[in-house]
Amino acid sequence: MRGHRGGASGRRGWGLRPAGGRARIATPAQTRVGPGPQPACMARHVFLTGPPGVGKTTLIQKASEVLKSSGVPVDGFYTEEVRQGGRRIGFDVVTLSGTRGPLSRVGSEPPPGKRECRVGQYVVDLPSFEQLALPVLRNADDSSGPGWRVCVVDEIGKMELFSQPFIHAVRHTLSTPGTVVLGTIPVPKGKPLALVEEIRGRSDVQVFHVTKENRNHLLPDIVTCVQSGRQ
Repeated sequence: MRGHRGGASGRRGWGLRPAGGRARIATPAQTRVGPGPQPACMARHVFLTGPPGVGKTTLIQKASEVLKSSGVPVDGFYTEEVRQGGRRIGFDVVTLSGTRGPLSRVGSEPPPGKRECRVGQYVVDLPSFEQLALPVLRNADDSSGPGWRVCVVDEIGKMELFSQPFIHAVRHTLSTPGTVVLGTIPVPKGKPLALVEEIRGRSDVQVFHVTKENRNHLLPDIVTCVQSGRQ
């Protein structure tokens, strides 16, 4: 389901300590756990995972703000829940430039001639998602400019993975020189998602596991790892 699309209810009362993740060392699956000094981040890309509503999107947004304030070019998108009368009715895609469009809605119907892509009670608006997300990824892939850039991808989950062009674009972005991906992936549940498991297993990816206990202490480590990814 899409309960992890935190929204306002999932973005309160937190802040920042290292707790979970992977470094580019002998075994990519090695996980960093516990307080105290941690090994230097040696991965290129940084992903956050954790239970629904724990605050992954909020961390992504805060990290983006810190990076932008330090002069790093940041583009991408995040998802935000949509509520009506106190009830969640779906999710929107929001680009970092402020463009917004529907990702899914409860009980909505797909556009005429389009197959229905459903996750639980939510019907995914695939054309709307692709119209917003794909140009952002293509812009990140444009490595003609100098320096490095960060591409925010929140998130790579069941809804987004209905899109084959999105899957191809994510893979291409992960392999684009000069681009560091800062994204979120769901915790394993039910049938494995091929691209998510592929990302978890990459030697150039570090995964932070966000919990209510550590979310107030993760931001500095996330930003440091993203910055180290340019090397």
